[in-house]
Amino acid sequence: MTPKAVFWDMDGTLIDSEPLHEQSLSAALLGLGILPPEDLHERIIGVAAVPVYEMLRDELGLDLPFNEWITRKYDHYFKHVTSLMPREGAVEIFKLLHEQGIPQAIVSNSDRLVVNANMKAIGLDWPTLKSISRNDVRNPKPDPEPYVHAAWLAGVDPADCCVIEDSTTGATAGVEAGMKTLLWVQEPLHPPAGAILVLSPDELRYHLGLPRHG
Repeated sequence: MTPKAVFWDMDGTLIDSEPLHEQSLSAALLGLGILPPEDLHERIIGVAAVPVYEMLRDELGLDLPFNEWITRKYDHYFKHVTSLMPREGAVEIFKLLHEQGIPQAIVSNSDRLVVNANMKAIGLDWPTLKSISRNDVRNPKPDPEPYVHAAWLAGVDPADCCVIEDSTTGATAGVEAGMKTLLWVQEPLHPPAGAILVLSPDELRYHLGLPRHG
């Protein structure tokens, strides 16, 4: 059955941007003479900027103030953001839900600047499309606040909403918000209790109550 509202994570779910986030962090670290850890990707996927900064500060000795650090990262990120592509099948499913009149929103742990740039890169910078960034809530994912806020904006009970995520961090937030949570992975991940593992766009369509592609 199609949910009454669908909320999408942005990075790694709608847009294939996680590699650029990692590259931008690595470039900023190397520019300061700090070697990025080998497990950087696993440590940052789905995590908001402030907890990532705190991890780098506490474990690698990063001694810049947060605003200076994030500016270094974004210097690299925004030089390449227009080259980003949507994840295969994601925008097609997004537009199909839109055609059916299903309320949707983008719910991201990224800054507002990143959310807006990413939405523009994949052609979803619609004036009426609601989005929530890390700047719009007190507590980012894995706290449920971003998704609870999305349900409030949509005017839909959380139990009737569906979350689409690519990270354990985000899926945890969806489950804790009391929503049907689809963990549409790009790499092997163990879903948190209550989340549904999804491996392909066709599986995603199935769980959203949409016809299979073709």
